[in-house]
Amino acid sequence: MTKSIRVITKKKRGRPATTGRGTQVGERWHPTELAAIDAWIASSPDKNITRAHAIRRLVALGLRVKTPAQPIGKPGRRLRAQELATKAIEKIIDPAAPPEERAQRRRRLTKGPPEFREDRVDQTKAKGK
Repeated sequence: MTKSIRVITKKKRGRPATTGRGTQVGERWHPTELAAIDAWIASSPDKNITRAHAIRRLVALGLRVKTPAQPIGKPGRRLRAQELATKAIEKIIDPAAPPEERAQRRRRLTKGPPEFREDRVDQTKAKGK
């Protein structure tokens, strides 16, 4: 009796993709963050959503929100520093000089000489230059 020929098919390895195509991103979450996500899931009308789906929804909501940009520095501090500098300059400037001359000197000392103004990194650049 002759042996029958058996065709061996190669088995597919691993688990099939469940969420479709896309880039997988792995993240570590702290227990407080997971608790907040779970609380959001509990408060949502659809109670059967998974954490992954909830995170995707929360990210989508966060990306839709437009927030104003935070100021780089506190404007109150800058104004206070300018006031203090003006008071210190007033003590140094010659009181016999005319008021226009004193104002020009004070402005030159607080803003800096014109040749160095474009090199200053603490002030925004003028749009026309």
